[in-house]
Amino acid sequence: MKDQLRGCVRISAEGKELYRFINSIHHKRISCRSQRCRKDVFSADIYRRDLREVRLLAEEYGISLDCREYTTLSSFLLRYRRRFGLLIGAVIVIASALYFSGRVMTIEIQGNSAVSSSDIIAALDELGIKRGADISKLDFHWCENELRVRVEGISWASIRRTGNRIVVEVTEVVRPPEAPKMRVPCNIVSTKKAKITSFTVQDGFLMHKIGDYVAEGTLLVSGVSTSTSGGIMLHHSMGSIIGAYDEQVTFTGSFTPIRTVRTGREKNERSLRLFSLDIPLYIGKNKFTSFDTETSESPVVLFGKELPISLERRRYTETTLTGTTLTEQQLEDELNKKIFIYEKNFIGEDTKILSRSIEKNVTPEGMTLTVNYSLEGDIGREKELLIKN
Repeated sequence: MKDQLRGCVRISAEGKELYRFINSIHHKRISCRSQRCRKDVFSADIYRRDLREVRLLAEEYGISLDCREYTTLSSFLLRYRRRFGLLIGAVIVIASALYFSGRVMTIEIQGNSAVSSSDIIAALDELGIKRGADISKLDFHWCENELRVRVEGISWASIRRTGNRIVVEVTEVVRPPEAPKMRVPCNIVSTKKAKITSFTVQDGFLMHKIGDYVAEGTLLVSGVSTSTSGGIMLHHSMGSIIGAYDEQVTFTGSFTPIRTVRTGREKNERSLRLFSLDIPLYIGKNKFTSFDTETSESPVVLFGKELPISLERRRYTETTLTGTTLTEQQLEDELNKKIFIYEKNFIGEDTKILSRSIEKNVTPEGMTLTVNYSLEGDIGREKELLIKN
């Protein structure tokens, strides 16, 4: 190790005053190792610090001196001493290794099924266990006890460190099976003014037949019956009563709507996210008063592991409120799109559209489409029976 720090040089010397040169080296107490003298050529290993003095002796005695330095740690550093980029890079690598070795890089949750990992991560964050935290300042035993208190459903927790990775093992509370719920007595009443087209009743007593017209709120299936002994029996009515009914929906639009449109101006920003710290890689600020934002994040992955370092990109697109003018056909197309969305999201797959008619009313300000539907679907809903004690 000393040779790596001092640096070693192999010298080869020849000349008429060779032996006087050798004696002078020994007289100066210059350390020489692996000495050899063959065919009037003297070779030896010396330390780099003695090379200058050996060269002066060679000039004094007219000796031809050939030097070759061994590759050592000190010679490598000396060779690249003026390459500041390499030096700075090496310092950064060493400093980063020392820094990250004592910081939380990843948190792994094991043993949970009913309790979500996000709830456990949120509780750990409150306890100070998060990416970038100083591991030496964390009290794992205290955090284990607090985690059981703060997260419902955890009966036991263990937190351990493996390098800069925190592993949290949990055991969840074993809950007793839920007791079967008592069925509350109820009727089935109509939610629409409709004509009954079909029915399926699993429990209760049907009060109307197919083809009957019923008003909204009409009793369809009764949950009250009388036993043979004259006693009153209560049921939880179950069934599906299908009826045909009419429904009217109105959609209105203006010929000159005020809308948000993009101006075409954009601004891109990049930030280096180190743990929870955002380091901006841009100059200036977003000066748009109204804008849309698109954000994307690309984490740094090393050896298949995601590091707490990522590059975040944000794109701002300027928008403004502006008035537009629509033709009658354009406005009608937009209203028809609204009708399509309504039918897809609000009528549902269980309801059948028997017929549909659209009435159009145009004014100087805009247009109104009135849609008259003839629908067929389940018209019943449960209504709890109120029992007097």
